[in-house]
Amino acid sequence: MTALSTAPAATTAPRAEPDEPSARFRDLLAGEWFKLWSMRSMRWGYALGAIGIVWLNANSALADVQDWDHFSAAQRAGFVPGSAFADTFTNNAGITVLLVAGVLGAMSLVSEYSSGLIRVSFAAVPSRRALLGAKIAVLTAVMLAFGLVLTFTSFGLSEAILSSKHAGISLSQPGIRSGLTAAILLPVVSGLVGLGLAAVIRHSAATVVAVVSLLLLIPDFLTDQHYWSACLDHAMPFRAFQFLHDLTPYRVNPYMKYPVHPRGEWWVFLLWPLVSVVVALVLVEKRDV
Repeated sequence: MTALSTAPAATTAPRAEPDEPSARFRDLLAGEWFKLWSMRSMRWGYALGAIGIVWLNANSALADVQDWDHFSAAQRAGFVPGSAFADTFTNNAGITVLLVAGVLGAMSLVSEYSSGLIRVSFAAVPSRRALLGAKIAVLTAVMLAFGLVLTFTSFGLSEAILSSKHAGISLSQPGIRSGLTAAILLPVVSGLVGLGLAAVIRHSAATVVAVVSLLLLIPDFLTDQHYWSACLDHAMPFRAFQFLHDLTPYRVNPYMKYPVHPRGEWWVFLLWPLVSVVVALVLVEKRDV
């Protein structure tokens, strides 16, 4: 009796699943935009910061209008353009911008480290530098828009208040473009410095302390009496802003031992955010999460 031979069952090879396409940079931008505005603290921070900064500038103009009748003839004659333009973005407003933009820039990154969300982000996007580059691009765009809104809202409101005493200036005033540009870029510089510090420290409380210390406290301990101290003082973002926003720059002060050059202050505005971005991009690949 011959055993029946059975044909072997046909085996089908598993179908290869198509590779999932890698995330495009515009997708990363969209994701970082969503993450930025999904945090309620960020939305409130930008909104309340903008209101407070505009109010500081408008209040300075209101104070000058109220005191106008008590000004001497020399004070009135010298008010335009320097003091009139100073009311559009005061030193107190500049300090507030440094604080608000620096902390918000830091929190855009350090909040992911503190919550553990950064592990999920890197698991979804293995290219860490591409992901961080998208975050930097979104933060830069938001801070630039923030600076534009603050600067032109403050300028328009303050000059409208001063015009009641015929002490306002217009956008055609010589030298005004440099000052406006400095005010617009100040949030960008502060925000990127904050992000760079967050990449180095990666702890919320310590990063905020570092932002405040580096941008606000250290410049207060520097003077123009010694060469090394003057060099450090002139290299601080807030000092650069003060000089670039002044229509009657303090370099003409005969008592200033070590004068400032405008080109050097623009380099300060360029190098601080550039170095911060480079440090963040290098460290994101070198360190574990």
